[in-house]
Amino acid sequence: MTGDISKILLSCEEIDRLTTEIAENISEKYQDGNLLLICILKGSFMFFSDIVRKLSVPCEIDFMQVSSYGCSSVSSGELKILKDISAELNGKNIIIVDDILDTGCTLYNLKKYFLNVKKAKSVSICTLLDKPSRRKFDIKIEYKGCEIPDEFVVGYGLDYNERYRNIPFVGILKREIYEKSE
Repeated sequence: MTGDISKILLSCEEIDRLTTEIAENISEKYQDGNLLLICILKGSFMFFSDIVRKLSVPCEIDFMQVSSYGCSSVSSGELKILKDISAELNGKNIIIVDDILDTGCTLYNLKKYFLNVKKAKSVSICTLLDKPSRRKFDIKIEYKGCEIPDEFVVGYGLDYNERYRNIPFVGILKREIYEKSE
C-alpha cells in the first residue's frame, strides 16, 4: 500500500504533535464541561480517538456517518446522512470532528443541521486537514491541524475506495491510482 503513496505529508510524529495541541486547546476552552464531540465516520475515527484520549475535561461522544463522495475522488456536493447521532443535543456545546475540510459542503450542512434541527447550544469544527483551495462554502474551523495542498490524501483514517485507512501517516496518493478509476 505504501508504494501507492507519492509523498508523506504528515508523519506519525507530526500527527501526534497536532492532536496534542488541538486537545489542549479544546480542554482549555471547555473547562466547565457540557461538551459533546461527534466523530464523522469513517475517515476521522483515528483522529477522533487521538483527540478524545488527550482531552483533560469530561466529554460525551457520538458518531455520525455522512457521505458526499461515494466511490469517487471528487465530492458530489450532496450530503447524505447514513447514520445519525443518538445523543440529545439540546443546549450542548458540540464539536464536529472530521478528517478533512475540502469544499466545506459536509461540515457547512452538518453545522446548520445541529444548530437548527437538533438545537445545539454551539457548534464548532475540528479537522486535522484543511484544503482551502477547494472551498465552496464559507465555514470557520475553530480547531485545525494544518493546511494541505490540493492533492488526494490517504492514511490515518482517510481512504480511497475504502483502502489505505490503516496507513499510520497522511500521504499523497499517486494520481494514476485514482485517475484510472474515474
